[in-house]
Amino acid sequence: MTFQDYFPIWDKLDPRQQNQITSRLVFRTVQKGAVLHSGSLDCTGLLLVKTGQLRAYILSDEGREITIYRLFDRDLCLFSAACILRSIQFEVTIEAEKETALWIIPVEAYQSVMAESAPVANYTSELMASRFSEVMWLMEQIMWKSLDKRLAAFLLEETAIEGTRQLKLTHETIANHLGSHREVMTRMLRYFQSEGMVKLSRGMVEILDAAKLEGLRDGL
Repeated sequence: MTFQDYFPIWDKLDPRQQNQITSRLVFRTVQKGAVLHSGSLDCTGLLLVKTGQLRAYILSDEGREITIYRLFDRDLCLFSAACILRSIQFEVTIEAEKETALWIIPVEAYQSVMAESAPVANYTSELMASRFSEVMWLMEQIMWKSLDKRLAAFLLEETAIEGTRQLKLTHETIANHLGSHREVMTRMLRYFQSEGMVKLSRGMVEILDAAKLEGLRDGL
């Protein structure tokens, strides 16, 4: 599969515009833990995931992380091209959660095509709106949902993503996703274990009762 198969509006570009992008396209494979973008001053380019998984997160003033969205196969990240969004100061860090193969579309090439292509401009606006919807949803969760509900939702989401109930997650990793402290996560996970919802072992959380987690998540 080539870049053309992954870029959703490739057929809306004329040959010259297509060449503007492909002639400057960069393909990379990064290892788990690699940081691809860091902060609003870093203008990496647009990231289009071929295979793998990326995480976009922000840091609090105290240095705590919180995940704002994930990127999977065929997902395109705009926040890694911060200089396109000059009116938005969004301090996002993007790192690889798994080994990831991706294309980097240089900002200059994308901006040039977007300036003359209504389909690209519309697609960019829709993608940006979608990402901000995810951020607003996250803010609602933080403001209105208790941490135990958010933890239950996270564990269920991870189960769906990984396709297994045996999750290779440290307490610190979970805390980083949810914007909490490792010690708080440890206490909460031990409570979940005492209630028979999970089983804890070193670097592992095994889901024992998904239905009970779903009930907690949904407030039932």
